[in-house]
Amino acid sequence: MSDTLEHNGWEGTYVERRASSKEWLKENVMPTRTKTVAYAKSLFPIFTWIYRYNWTWFIGDLIAGATVGVVVIPQGMAYAKLAQLPPEFGLYSSFVGCAMYFMFATSKDITIGPVAVMSTLMGHILQDVLPKLPEYKDEPWIIAGCMSVVLGCIVSALGLLRLGFIVDFIPLPAIAAFMTGSALNIAMGQIPTLMGNNSAKGYNTRGPTYLVFGNFFKYIGHCDINAAIGLTALFLLYLIRWGCKYGTRRWPKYEKVFFFATTLRTAFVILLYTLISYLANRNHRDHPRFSILGTVPRGFKHMQVPTVNSHILSVVAGKIPSAIIVLVIEHISISKSFGRVNNYTINPNQELIAIGVTNIFGPFFGAYPATGSFSRTAIKSKAGVRTPLAGLITAAIVVIAIYALPPVFYYISNALLAAVIIHAVGDLISSPATIRSFWRISPFEFIIFWAGVIVSIFSSIDNGIYTSVAASAALLLFRIAKARGKFIGIVRVYSQLSENAKTAIASKSLKDVDTSAEGRRRVFMSLDGVAEGTNPSVKPEAPPAGIYIYRLNEGYLYPNAVHFTDHMVAEIKAQTRPGILNPYGSLGNRPWNDPGPRHKTESDINSSLPLLRAVILDFTGVSNVDITSIQNLIDVRKQLDRYSDNDVAWHFSGVGSPWVRRALVAGGFGSSDSATRTVFSVANVGVSEDRDVEWHRHQQSVQNRKLTADREPSIESLVVPMLSAKHPLFHVDLDEALAAAELELGL
Repeated sequence: MSDTLEHNGWEGTYVERRASSKEWLKENVMPTRTKTVAYAKSLFPIFTWIYRYNWTWFIGDLIAGATVGVVVIPQGMAYAKLAQLPPEFGLYSSFVGCAMYFMFATSKDITIGPVAVMSTLMGHILQDVLPKLPEYKDEPWIIAGCMSVVLGCIVSALGLLRLGFIVDFIPLPAIAAFMTGSALNIAMGQIPTLMGNNSAKGYNTRGPTYLVFGNFFKYIGHCDINAAIGLTALFLLYLIRWGCKYGTRRWPKYEKVFFFATTLRTAFVILLYTLISYLANRNHRDHPRFSILGTVPRGFKHMQVPTVNSHILSVVAGKIPSAIIVLVIEHISISKSFGRVNNYTINPNQELIAIGVTNIFGPFFGAYPATGSFSRTAIKSKAGVRTPLAGLITAAIVVIAIYALPPVFYYISNALLAAVIIHAVGDLISSPATIRSFWRISPFEFIIFWAGVIVSIFSSIDNGIYTSVAASAALLLFRIAKARGKFIGIVRVYSQLSENAKTAIASKSLKDVDTSAEGRRRVFMSLDGVAEGTNPSVKPEAPPAGIYIYRLNEGYLYPNAVHFTDHMVAEIKAQTRPGILNPYGSLGNRPWNDPGPRHKTESDINSSLPLLRAVILDFTGVSNVDITSIQNLIDVRKQLDRYSDNDVAWHFSGVGSPWVRRALVAGGFGSSDSATRTVFSVANVGVSEDRDVEWHRHQQSVQNRKLTADREPSIESLVVPMLSAKHPLFHVDLDEALAAAELELGL
């Protein structure tokens, strides 16, 4: 049969051009002038909106920036203490993060600065490495600055190389596990400071969470007046938040008032208790009645070129991976979340560059590693921020605080800061409803979540991160490797309208649904009874004897290639008979692992089973193949040819990628010496211009009178074949593939 298509006197062929490696390199790797210019512009998103800046935007940014500024000052100092650094370093990090982010931002809501989890991790790192670097014992910020520069360079490189997709490999349960474990670790570590027994001899508040918890009760007798400050401040913070939430529900029209009240609760409580501390300690500066912050230097006293040397790097190298994970996933997950809430899309690669640049230049001002803050981002979003320029307002307020407020900072209670930290990290703990949803959606990931939390509690935050990420990666690889295809059957269906739909159609003088034989269609579904949510009484019909349709529902790659084909071959052999009774001849040539009787006879073979004639592979779900998987398919083809003692026909449906087609063709699939395209799927690409008048006349005649099939005029349309005639064993869909296999086999 000819490989050309004849239709209404028109004849044509289509031959697909082979995918070229040169074209792929040109499209995906080689830079062009347009791509280079677009890449350069993408590095500074500010230029896409700054020229449209207006007073309305400025008012929104001013309110949001000032609100965040009031919040970030006490939080920054509190988080610096988590990092084992003096409080002023939290202010430096807050300033740099807010001042630099706006130039590289693709999120209007995110606020970069010191955060609880990163600060705690930094504190653990300093605790571990300072004994090995005793020369920096009095200046631990030098190590923190070195870490910041290194982390910034690595994260910037990930963004510049457009590797932001790596973040997508860390799933939500792993993120939730490390956030929850970190929050519990941080909160438990602050309770001794809150209660005043942190100074008890032998009490290590930096140990694993379970030890800190147990030792708290061991040293509970050392609690002092700090507990009164800390507990009442913590109670007041939660009371104000609860009251504002209740007021919002009770009086919705004052929602904005209650929002700013709950947002500024931290600043209010700090001012209130700082006033109390001043009144109590103003005459006892040398021996305060309870623990206070003490002297905070005015201005940027630690501006310097950061120290980065091989000695420090060799000691902290093992801590870098966990720090990168925290920097990246916290920032990207927060920015993506608020982007979805506020209906805009962030660029993960550009966000990585923003984090990187901030952490590279931050140490010049005395900053330590910083990333996106969930609590301050939520406040900024609700305050009505309009553009990333709001960060400059926040940075200006922080600078004012650095130069004008150090005398006030002197009297801030340490127990009060502990209450602020505990209150802030409480929102990072996954709620019972969230954890319950993990169980309902994926029990395996529910277990991974708890594994990460438990390791964080009984070991450390970085080990908890590694556990949850490694377990999630192992689960992903297992699911890929153990992917199993489905044998497909046929269900003949037609569409049926409801009575309401029929009435609506009739009212518009439209044609009803065709339920005749010509109007029916074939649907291809799994044969194993696990249908795609269909009525269980619907039983798919198996394809004609000797033809097997197998659907691959994952990428066909080296981890799962053997698993796919082993399942397919085993099922085919169980449902067919071999082409030769005893293909090995003598008993000595028979493989040792071939089961069955010593001497096979015809009675040992179920002669009612069909011979294998054709295999149809549904590649609709396959986006990539590799050398291993194609070689495995070649081996299976040879195996089944020997088993059936004939050349089994291999048809492929839904091969969408030209590179997958190229790989299959290289493996000898898609065509054969005897195969020709017996079934053409064609598409009408329009009526030729010289037949437009005839076509419209025909359409008018159909509307005026009902024509019978033998009287309906033949209208010549421009039709073209869908697939290349060069590869007749590739098909548009399973319907065409099955029809071609049946014609080829004379069924």
